[in-house]
Amino acid sequence: MSTPTKLDVAQLRRQVASGACPRLIDVRTPGEFETVHIPGSYNVPLDLLREHRDELRAHLDEQVVLICRTGRRAVEAEQALAAAGLPNLRLLDGGMVAWQAAGGEVRHGAPRWDLERQVRLVAGAIVLTAVLVGVLVPPVTWLAGLVGAGLVVASLTNTCLMGMLLAKLPCNRGPRTTFTAVVAALSDGSG
Repeated sequence: MSTPTKLDVAQLRRQVASGACPRLIDVRTPGEFETVHIPGSYNVPLDLLREHRDELRAHLDEQVVLICRTGRRAVEAEQALAAAGLPNLRLLDGGMVAWQAAGGEVRHGAPRWDLERQVRLVAGAIVLTAVLVGVLVPPVTWLAGLVGAGLVVASLTNTCLMGMLLAKLPCNRGPRTTFTAVVAALSDGSG
């Protein structure tokens, strides 16, 4: 497996300013995308991209830059699209965090928590509850250990089951969550 080609924020900003902007594909959840995104980018959530990677190939024939919050999901998207035979894939190095830190132009919508923050909240709440309840019912404390083990596995495998489950909640959904809507947006250029 080769290392994905990364594009730093300064390079992408120059391309956007020159009008030679590649197709920007944001693979975060619709809720995260709706909260903040780069103008002109298209939201193709990672789970939808994986499921329809072969069909998406026909709509992504030019240069493509994959974007997520920090880069992890963009790497997964790159692997899926590369396996479908799509050339010319690059990743925004540092994702939206780096873009915003560098003062890149963004569009804001309704504020929502990003998935990483939601995972920390849910994992922390489960551990805290398990420890407190474990004072009265000691076997419940093992639940805290299971959450800890899950976080270790998530770190080692660079995947997060809790994050994938939270991404399916209604609060993380937004417009353009169907493949048909994504293709329509890509076809008419309404990113």
